[in-house]
Amino acid sequence: MPEVIGTIDDLRNRLGETRDRAAMVGGDTRVVLIPTMGALHDGHMALIRRAKQLGDIVFVSIFVNPLQFGVGEDLDRYPRTLDADLHALAAEGVPFVFAPSAREMYPAGTNDTRVVAGPVGSLYEGAARPGHFDGMLTVVAKLLNIVMPDAAVFGQKDAQQVFLVQSMVADLNVRVAIEVVPTVRETSGLALSSRNRNLDPAELEAAAALYAGLTKAQLAAADGPQAALAAAHAIIDAQPLVKLDYLVVVHPQTYRSVEPDYRGPARMLVAAIVGSTRLIDNFSLDLA
Repeated sequence: MPEVIGTIDDLRNRLGETRDRAAMVGGDTRVVLIPTMGALHDGHMALIRRAKQLGDIVFVSIFVNPLQFGVGEDLDRYPRTLDADLHALAAEGVPFVFAPSAREMYPAGTNDTRVVAGPVGSLYEGAARPGHFDGMLTVVAKLLNIVMPDAAVFGQKDAQQVFLVQSMVADLNVRVAIEVVPTVRETSGLALSSRNRNLDPAELEAAAALYAGLTKAQLAAADGPQAALAAAHAIIDAQPLVKLDYLVVVHPQTYRSVEPDYRGPARMLVAAIVGSTRLIDNFSLDLA
């Protein structure tokens, strides 16, 4: 089983010891961090496998970060499955898990100093969940400062999150490489998510409309962003159990909505409520 480390001091001490031992035998001392909120699934395992290719010292963090949950959101409902997570990580050969308490991360109960996500942080997921990305960036910044990894691995499913993390790292000159792993999907195409376990069978079937809509958009992309949006809407809007929040085509370098006459690379972002569960997904588009 992985060694579970609960405090920042213990983590730093253990990391120093591990790096020293690796250096003594001429091993790789590159440290790779995979930040998670637990409830691990095959998507997380893909991140871990990529991390093991990038370095030999792999740390997984498991922390349900209260700063990124707003009033009325599902902080208390968010699944906490540490025992199962540890068994899954053991099967992947992960040696260390950083699983701090909220008090360890926020001794005063909160952080007066926070990272602000900027204008893009108030769009899309940020509009639906005010303050979410400020909380996410704050805890990612803390984890990067605590672990000081050479690389950190994130999943493409959370595309806006990835964009904001990359922006923070560039803007604040953080010495870490951000590695992005493609979205892992269920057989229906639905993006794997810890929240999928909240869907009943009918909702799971309905949620596959998100992937189907994105696929149709990709096929229609050669005719421009409006054609891509129309193709996705035709599929998603026809599913009564899916309540669409947003569907937008953004420029990959700015994450702002593209103009109707835009041509070039883009990304379609979608969010919807299925039952009581919020789901997100995204696809790259080539608007030729």
